[in-house]
Amino acid sequence: MTGHVELIAPGERISKIGQGNTAVWLTPLGGSTAGPFRGDSKLAPRLVQRNKAFEPRIVILRAGTAVEFPNHDPFFHNVFSLFEGKRFDLGLYEAGGTRIVHFDRVGISYIFCNIHPDMSAVVIAVPTTYYTLSDASGNVTIHGVPPGRYLLHIWNERGLPEATGDGARELTVSAPTTSFGSVRMSISASPEPSHKNKYGRDYDPSSPSNPIYEQH
Repeated sequence: MTGHVELIAPGERISKIGQGNTAVWLTPLGGSTAGPFRGDSKLAPRLVQRNKAFEPRIVILRAGTAVEFPNHDPFFHNVFSLFEGKRFDLGLYEAGGTRIVHFDRVGISYIFCNIHPDMSAVVIAVPTTYYTLSDASGNVTIHGVPPGRYLLHIWNERGLPEATGDGARELTVSAPTTSFGSVRMSISASPEPSHKNKYGRDYDPSSPSNPIYEQH
């Protein structure tokens, strides 16, 4: 199943921010199946901490999947998520260490580091196997979708609150059907808002100089 996502920023026909990393998934309706669960795969998704950033920054997966959080930086990180989705705090762990989180509930998890305020990631846990992220041109491909009725969802981190339902629509997949066409979503042109640390306070102006946190 293929398609295309267009992100529309205020005052623009198509956003210049980029069309990539928009989550698209199909939720079965009626007697349709959600597909085989592959959460026990030995190749667990990874959110690598490298150069004070998460790689990749956005991940979509089926609820119930375990995600590995390896630290490849030469200093400590403290990964946490306290907003919607899965709530967790992995505590401080050093270079070469790793932690695992089971995203066992459907929802959007916004993930940060308690030491480095510029680090952010999003894990989107969905109740289906039929999901993907759009490429840089907004193109979408979801493999292995059997015939049936589905609800098509789209999500983007810049999506405007009033545009939440822009891409939610019923879709019937039949043997000749290979595309759901083009879907538009209104987004904000402004940068993502700042966030607090895990204690609900502002971050320090700069990273601590204590060598247990950073080694230069």
